[in-house]
Amino acid sequence: MIMESNLELKKKLLIENWRREMEAVQLYELAAKQESNHKKHEILLRLAQIEKEHAVLWEKELGQLGYDVSQLPVIQLPGHGKTTNVLKQLFDIEQSNARWYQSQRNLLSDESDVLRIIDKIEADEAEHETAVESITRSTPSVSNALNSIWGKERWHKQHTGDWVGDAIYGVNDGLGAIFGIIAGVAGFTSDSHTILISGFFGALASTLSMGAGAWLATKSENELMETELQHERREVEEDPEHEKEELALLYELKGFSQEESKQIADRIATDPEQFVKAMAQEELGIHESTARNPWTSALYGCISTFIGAIVPLLPFFFLSGVPAMVTAAIVSILAHFAVGAAKSLITVRNWWSSGIEMTAAGIIVGVVSYGLGLLGTLIVHL
Repeated sequence: MIMESNLELKKKLLIENWRREMEAVQLYELAAKQESNHKKHEILLRLAQIEKEHAVLWEKELGQLGYDVSQLPVIQLPGHGKTTNVLKQLFDIEQSNARWYQSQRNLLSDESDVLRIIDKIEADEAEHETAVESITRSTPSVSNALNSIWGKERWHKQHTGDWVGDAIYGVNDGLGAIFGIIAGVAGFTSDSHTILISGFFGALASTLSMGAGAWLATKSENELMETELQHERREVEEDPEHEKEELALLYELKGFSQEESKQIADRIATDPEQFVKAMAQEELGIHESTARNPWTSALYGCISTFIGAIVPLLPFFFLSGVPAMVTAAIVSILAHFAVGAAKSLITVRNWWSSGIEMTAAGIIVGVVSYGLGLLGTLIVHL
């Protein structure tokens, strides 16, 4: 009775394994049908065929248990939707299947045949992930959609490697923070000296904080990059054949033929260190030359933040009272627009749109901060 119960459980598990693989087959075929690029279309069909082979393995295993495989259900998926959504579904299924098969290792720990199939599938799925990721990364709209879906930060971050970006964001932070401080203090007191001192020490604090943050961030990015390189080096050492297949596939996605891609990968693989660098660059989009100097980042962060922070304070060096605050507000709002427009240098936004957005943010910060300052005055006098 117990053995019969275990047999039925095993059958149910294997049927579910088959169903999951067939669902993946349908999704890969649907993605291929919607893919206009011939090379990507062929790769997706190839992946669908591999999934179908996985399903056949489970069919054979069920047949050995005496199950009539002709009774297996027909798996059908809706034939509509965008390729982006299909690729998202594929990733979700691959992730779900990975967890599903991992859980079976404990349930079927004494079933060597089943475990061998799972081992083969897991090895294939690792290649699938690389293929789907490569396809989506080469299509910007799909890549952007999946960045938030895939929940893994394997250094697919783009480095500006440019001091312009650091400088603009530093000025932005300094300007916004100090404008908020002087607006809040001005709402609390009309003493220009107090406003100036508060803003000045706020500027110093923001400058030091930004410098320290830039240093730590850059150092962490470099360490993360080095970790990824070490991880890739370990993968190359442990399973070079698998890594060669991945590299060949990546070159195939770039437009080389299957034979050419294999030749290039084989040639690169003859030099282990070059092999690691090629894998890191092609698979992860990183290169050792993208490492940045933490001290340089800190310097740019400090200088740019202080420049941005000092702008709202300038009128208080020459004026006092209401004229100083009004002038500071006008100067700060104009500076917000200028910084927002400058951000278009490192983004795809129009300069006027980015400038208006930044100006609106500055006005909101100033008004809210001033209002809180007034509220503080009322509370103190109660």
